[in-house]
Amino acid sequence: MNEGTASGPHHEDRSDATTGREAEASPPPSASPPPESGAEPPRDSARPLHSEDPYATPPYGGPGPWAPAPPVQRPVPTPPQGVTVPAPPPPAAPQPYPQPPAPTASAPRPGAGGPWERYDPWAAPPGAGVPVPEEGQRRRGRGRIVLGAVALALVAGGMGGVVGAYIERDGGVGDVRLPQVSGEQTGRAPDSVAGIARTALPGVVTLHVRGGGEEGTGTGFVLDRRGHLLTNNHVVEAGGADGEISVTFSGGSTATGRVVGRDSGYDLAVVKVDGVSDLKPLTLGNSDDVRVGDPVVAIGAPFDLANTVTAGIISAKQRPITAGGESGDGGDVSYVDALQTDAPINPGNSGGPLVDGQAHVIGINSAIRAAGSGDSLGAEQGGSIGLGFAIPINQGKRVAEELINTGRATHPVIGVTLDMGYSGDGARVSAKGRGGGAAVTPGGPGARAGIKAGDLITELDGGPVHSGEELIVKIRSHRPGDRLKLTVERDGSPRTVEITLGSSTDQS
Repeated sequence: MNEGTASGPHHEDRSDATTGREAEASPPPSASPPPESGAEPPRDSARPLHSEDPYATPPYGGPGPWAPAPPVQRPVPTPPQGVTVPAPPPPAAPQPYPQPPAPTASAPRPGAGGPWERYDPWAAPPGAGVPVPEEGQRRRGRGRIVLGAVALALVAGGMGGVVGAYIERDGGVGDVRLPQVSGEQTGRAPDSVAGIARTALPGVVTLHVRGGGEEGTGTGFVLDRRGHLLTNNHVVEAGGADGEISVTFSGGSTATGRVVGRDSGYDLAVVKVDGVSDLKPLTLGNSDDVRVGDPVVAIGAPFDLANTVTAGIISAKQRPITAGGESGDGGDVSYVDALQTDAPINPGNSGGPLVDGQAHVIGINSAIRAAGSGDSLGAEQGGSIGLGFAIPINQGKRVAEELINTGRATHPVIGVTLDMGYSGDGARVSAKGRGGGAAVTPGGPGARAGIKAGDLITELDGGPVHSGEELIVKIRSHRPGDRLKLTVERDGSPRTVEITLGSSTDQS
């Protein structure tokens, strides 16, 4: 008995060290049996109050006599709604000696139900869980969300429409700044189209003519500082003898003009304005020096559009152009040995300058050939198709000087009457003159050169002559007194004769 009693405490120590909290809560016996003689008294004072902590968790460490150690807690995941999940059991610690059987479920564990038993530092406090809404509440919540989303979309759409309308009407919230080059040179080379136009435009005028129930518009340019202007005869012809001429300068100022002289054979006229200062005369060039392919600029008022500038080249020289003839007697026919250009020329350009790359006048724009029309000077016609014709300035200069000085122009003649109905190649001298007189004027240039009625003129200064109109055009391009060489065929035999051009005033 004593042996069992003496060995009991030692087994209890081992059992306490193993079972942990189960031994901590065991109450001490109310009375100890008296020790038998010779037995060692029990050492209750040295017995620990709880078993040793198998994990040596600070601040507890080994068992002490002052307080029971709380159970070691391990963090476990906290599920939604704050539901406490029991922590998994800690791993079994290695034991140096056999374990006693675990206590039965009926035996209450010391310290069970204490405050540390179900403590979870990550769990929500009691009563703090989120309540699960009922089905009706869920539907009402979803309905409110949908209504809110619809209302937000309507408000955003309305605001977007208002902002879009403002941007479209006023060009945006702020001022729009578009990128643009800066610091570019504004000057142009003198021989560029812009440079030529800048030089020539101040000397170009627009003419408005009214009279005799007719009116017309054309162009002219300043010849000198006295107020003389050069234009086409068909521009001022619409006003008749008592017509009114209004001259508009490139700067917009206007003045009244009057005709000094005009000639239908050359289709040229001189108009004068009085009391106008600061005139800008254009420099006259030399049309004989012009070459095919040279760049040119045409300036005028096509369809009354003043100060219009177009550019092109000299397409050809010595194009024989005739116009007029409405009177039926041939006295109003114009014969022009013209410069051809592809610079666009339209009705209203008539009388305007055709200038070269130095802004020098080399021609007077006079005619165009429109689609479906014949050769025409100043007649009503369609727009340009790239076939424009200008009177050479060398001829225009001579005629203008005569019109200014004498009021009339002289025509170079050879003193013969041509058969204008001849359809063969060359210009044939008619058998009879006008009114039944002689075809070759006695004592005239042709008679002195030995030309007779019926002779066929085929060349002039080595150039071919294909018709009577072409021969007149070529002769009109010269001055009275010029000496020419003509190739004449008589009875099939050609011969060359020299002739000195006379003047139309030489004929009686």
